[in-house]
Amino acid sequence: MGRKFFVGGNWKCNGTTEEVKKIVATLNDGKVPSQDVVEVVVSPPFVFLPLVQSLLRPDFQVAAQNVWVKKGGAYTGEISAEILVNLGIPWVIVGHSERRSLLGESNEFVGDKVAYALSQGLKVIACVGETLEQRESGSTVDVVAAQTKAIAERISDWKNVVIAYEPVWAIGTGKVATPAQAQEVHFELRKWLLENVSAEVSESTRIIYGGSVNGANSKELAGQPDVDGFLVGGASLKPEFLDIINSATVKSS
Repeated sequence: MGRKFFVGGNWKCNGTTEEVKKIVATLNDGKVPSQDVVEVVVSPPFVFLPLVQSLLRPDFQVAAQNVWVKKGGAYTGEISAEILVNLGIPWVIVGHSERRSLLGESNEFVGDKVAYALSQGLKVIACVGETLEQRESGSTVDVVAAQTKAIAERISDWKNVVIAYEPVWAIGTGKVATPAQAQEVHFELRKWLLENVSAEVSESTRIIYGGSVNGANSKELAGQPDVDGFLVGGASLKPEFLDIINSATVKSS
């Protein structure tokens, strides 16, 4: 049984009510492969989650962009896993590089978030990735291994985890890791899971790529053996997101 292709759209801090309705209408009208070929998740800002969920086609799911690290309570501005579960939100993105760099989320904090979200029944897109300085110093594999280790130390069941490899230097910059660069890191992540978790987890866990993915480069990236899909930023707000979803056919053909 192969790994099902996974495409996530991270809308980040964008959109008005009318813009969000327009994006959803475009997605709803789009022709994409069936759910047995590709799993599609879109992640609007928190305030639009119920709206998107109510309008979005049933074969697409929604994700929150973040979650609090423990049970809710006196944590102003945070959203707990329990709240997301209550709203029927199935997925959450955890550890995005923008939160790591702008808000100082450590590997350990991200690992704790992943573990708590899973414990409450959420599925997690867990982000890892290196900065340009780290890549140029040759420490890419060490960095993503340390980020993955902080998660692995805190969880035992990986079936609801998708790993998103997002080189920080490629997010929103227009620079894209070449298919060979992406494949190399995905291969190393899968090897790390094999050596440190289990052969089963290594084989079954989906590792997706994020970093300036668009309609023009998605098919070539999708053709790499260890690239199981994408976490898409800016392009997920545009009609070309449908072209990226359709790149899943590269795997099924």
